[in-house]
Amino acid sequence: MRHLIESRQDRPTDDPIFALNREANERRKNGESIVNATVGALLDDAGKLAILPTSARAIREVPEEAWAGYAPIAGSPDFLKAVLDDLLGSSPKLRASATAAATPGGSGALRHAIANWLQPGQAVLTTSFYWGPYLTLADEADRKLQTFSMFGSDGQFDVEALDRALGEVLLHQDRALIFLNDPCHNPTGYSLRPAEWREVVKVLLRHGETKPVTVLLDVAYSAYGATDLSAMLHEVEPLLGKVGLLLAWSASKQFTHYGLRVGALVVCEPDEVARARTAAALSYSCRGTWSNCNAGGMRAIARLLTDPALKQACDEERAKLAAMLRARVAAFNALASAKGLKYPRYEGGFFVTVFCAEAQKKAAELRDKGIYVVPTGKGLRIGLCSVAEADVPRLVDALG
Repeated sequence: MRHLIESRQDRPTDDPIFALNREANERRKNGESIVNATVGALLDDAGKLAILPTSARAIREVPEEAWAGYAPIAGSPDFLKAVLDDLLGSSPKLRASATAAATPGGSGALRHAIANWLQPGQAVLTTSFYWGPYLTLADEADRKLQTFSMFGSDGQFDVEALDRALGEVLLHQDRALIFLNDPCHNPTGYSLRPAEWREVVKVLLRHGETKPVTVLLDVAYSAYGATDLSAMLHEVEPLLGKVGLLLAWSASKQFTHYGLRVGALVVCEPDEVARARTAAALSYSCRGTWSNCNAGGMRAIARLLTDPALKQACDEERAKLAAMLRARVAAFNALASAKGLKYPRYEGGFFVTVFCAEAQKKAAELRDKGIYVVPTGKGLRIGLCSVAEADVPRLVDALG
């Protein structure tokens, strides 16, 4: 007799990326020379987790009672205000219209978006290359995932494909939710330029005239982009009040504390009544899932975002890590270009994807050589965030 419901009978036992990482680490412990490009966290060139010292100190300084007590359901007010000021400070229009709820990392923000902006059975739309848990989150919430071709024949973001796919979704649904991971897209490393964003905004506005359209901007990696996030925010301002605008914010990468699980879903809604209704819906969702978030973590992150001395120290420490990552990106671009590898424009961020028709086969061949990457459809995701600059030549040579 099966007591577990049918749809949960055949769930995979482990995330494939975590499984590959575990295998790579076991081989390294056994003395093998391994290049592990699967990890989604920033490591230094010695292979240790890169941690902002000021972040670590601020977390240690949180009082015991702050860790022990419950946080407000939707998140601590000082934390939410700090996030909104940090994220939207360069756009007074967006900041004035924003509300937010605390979530366990960016994943929680994505979960809330799916649950509150789509009906059960409907599909979230995203790019053909996407972070695998988008599908998991949608499936767990009894929603679907639909994709559109991310790149055109010119190698640029395929706005026409987005246009067609969004039109198709709206033929079968009374609403649409689109996930766009930018800047520093996971897994390709691609970042849209202002001209591309302007074309995307035109598409969203046109379809938003017929049915409710909402776009979620997953900005988890923005602290390591080649350009400031303010440029993108400026381009999406015309959506305000016409297309739903959500942002998934995460402290994990920005403050190098992935296990702290501190994030937020930010919603920009200019209508005051609709904004209050949205805030209530998010609070209800919090109570109905994780109840409330990490109280001590929110206390520490709020302080890091608002204390001038701590903020400056974090900015300086993060700048050094970003420079380390940029050096790896530059080394990869120079060697991969000379090798003739095919991959999207890559200017910064944790990951890049090399196009490969037989990704699973190639990834297996690389594992035999002690090199671990993540096969993703028609590509190999490479986490340069976890690869020492000295190992980039070996990695690129094996990819060729």
